[in-house]
Amino acid sequence: MQNSTSKDSPFLRQVTEIIDGNLANEQVGVAELAEAMHMSRSNLLRKVQKEANCSVSQFIRQVRLQRALEMLRSNTLTVSEICYKVGFGSTSYFIKCFREQYGYTPGEAGQVEEAEAKATVEAPDDASPDKRKYGWLAMGVGVVLLALTAIFFFNNSPRHPYPVEKSIAVLPFINNSSDSANVYIINGVMESVLGHLQKIEDLRVVSRTSVEKYRNTNRSIPEITEELNVSYIVEGSGQKVGDEIRLNIQLIDAAGDRHLWAEEYQRNLGDIFDLQVDVAKSIAQEIQVIITPDEEKRIRKVPTDDMVAYDYYLKGIDALNRDSEEGVFEAIDWLGKAVKQDKNFALAYANIAIAYYYLDAFQVQKKYLSQLNYNADQALLIDAHLGEALIAKSFYYINVNDYEKALPYLERALESNPNSAQVLNALSNYYANYMPNTEKYLEYALKGIQLDINSNDSVTTSFIYLHVSNALIQVGFISQAREYAEKSLAYNPQNIYSDYLRAYIIYAADDDINSLQENLINILAKDTTRLDVLQEVAKVCYYNENYELANKYYSAFLRIKDSLDLDIYPAEYSKIAVLHDKLGMPDKADHYMKLFKDFADEDKSIYKHISLAAYYSYEGDTKRALEEMKLFALEDDYFYWILMFEDDPMMEKMKGNPEFDKVCRQLKDKFWKRHERIKATLAEKGLL
Repeated sequence: MQNSTSKDSPFLRQVTEIIDGNLANEQVGVAELAEAMHMSRSNLLRKVQKEANCSVSQFIRQVRLQRALEMLRSNTLTVSEICYKVGFGSTSYFIKCFREQYGYTPGEAGQVEEAEAKATVEAPDDASPDKRKYGWLAMGVGVVLLALTAIFFFNNSPRHPYPVEKSIAVLPFINNSSDSANVYIINGVMESVLGHLQKIEDLRVVSRTSVEKYRNTNRSIPEITEELNVSYIVEGSGQKVGDEIRLNIQLIDAAGDRHLWAEEYQRNLGDIFDLQVDVAKSIAQEIQVIITPDEEKRIRKVPTDDMVAYDYYLKGIDALNRDSEEGVFEAIDWLGKAVKQDKNFALAYANIAIAYYYLDAFQVQKKYLSQLNYNADQALLIDAHLGEALIAKSFYYINVNDYEKALPYLERALESNPNSAQVLNALSNYYANYMPNTEKYLEYALKGIQLDINSNDSVTTSFIYLHVSNALIQVGFISQAREYAEKSLAYNPQNIYSDYLRAYIIYAADDDINSLQENLINILAKDTTRLDVLQEVAKVCYYNENYELANKYYSAFLRIKDSLDLDIYPAEYSKIAVLHDKLGMPDKADHYMKLFKDFADEDKSIYKHISLAAYYSYEGDTKRALEEMKLFALEDDYFYWILMFEDDPMMEKMKGNPEFDKVCRQLKDKFWKRHERIKATLAEKGLL
């Protein structure tokens, strides 16, 4: 990256002096700089681009970050103090930008050489599997993403690293109504316009949650454009006056910050659907995207003819978007009124079903299965192609553990909504947790981040970075996985999921299980009630053959799990059985091994045979264990962590067996060959 204070250019030196003179003023942007330079915005943008090879916003940020680095090296101020002195209004955003420019966090600035030395320890993605021990140890890390299912409800993802030609962000519409209670109507219009645009495959559309942070922003259009990585911006405002709705919409060419099109609309509320379609189609035509006949039909489909029902629906969606349990129950109430008013309101039925799904997620006792299934079926009966209805039905099958039946509904939902990040994220989650498929998991995760852009300082964005990091490590992309885990922590340093995923990624590079155990125990100390971290610490102690310590953590894990009546982590029963056996408690060992065998027998994933191999090895049935291992070796899609299967204490009776060693080598060779093929495929698709 070019030095932002280059002395080779008098022009850049002058620009830099102005930035330095206003360093602490966060509001200094393109317009202020252009005024200080006595230039038009367009001339300033053009000249900075020519001489610095970056946008004005990027140049300003580079200068601020360079000054921050100088302050950090002086070691007299805290990171937070420096953040505000160089014009960043958010510490987490400052950390994110700093790391992107320099490759390390501000807190590491005084120890750069040491940090770089540690970085060289990290193994390249194409490292030979014979150079170090890989592992089944963190196979359970994939389960961490079970806690991310709700992300699809909140619909967030991080920034894609390169621009797409036809891409657009619809910023939150401003409510001009004197009555703030009408804001749900203006929000509903904005979401409908965005939803119509998402049905067009030829256009990439940023999600609602990613643009929500700009509802009350002072950022300029070029700055928003740079953050969202889009070609076009839609701004709008509206108000409800009596039985009329009035909108002002404008389309902006993001690259040149110029208005392409603007229109004022004044329609009766009864014509709100035509209004939403007209706005979406006008935008699409202006940027010359191709709308197929099927897409046109889906866009023009009216969800209900009853405006009272639609008003209830908008209130329900507004409540659902609050991302809280209270909001879900309130949404169900409003949406229930909508379907009572109009019994053919498919979209309302579908959202009721989705709301019930989230109330039941992760619970052993599914209280709302019948409501979920009924409302999903009602929606599909009315509209068999409705994306939300298809998603809802897939959620029903997921909740009853019939995963194979869920997939066709998700695939059909993607056909109807090719730009839906909700569907792509649901597919990514499906292939991560329910029917594991590492290649599809990673592909859908990467496609998802093309559609949804990060919301700065967002906790949910941190989770999405985590989601992609986990997808990458499962296919063996160690360095890229660590990069995304670090980004996740830059957004939210309190994200414990990212903390312990990063610990495992570091372990994949340095193979130091003692360091991994220490790191995880330190992470657990941040919140000793965390069930997921408890079982991770217990598992590492188990693999480190520290059975007494493993028993301590597993006991705490089981107490919390049983008290909450949760049906999670059934694979851990095998480890709990082994440690009880090692500690001389055969009755408990037999009890937990039976639970594990029941789980393995019912397992419908590709890992069924590897679990059974572990079971038969523990029982001393070497012949049957090898048979199960050979069956598993026929699979061509398993997570990275399976490569440490041979180091599981359950397999100690197989050690030294030539056939066992041969199968383990086959698994490693197949994994790394597949890794190279996936790398080439993703690169060809522009996803990696």
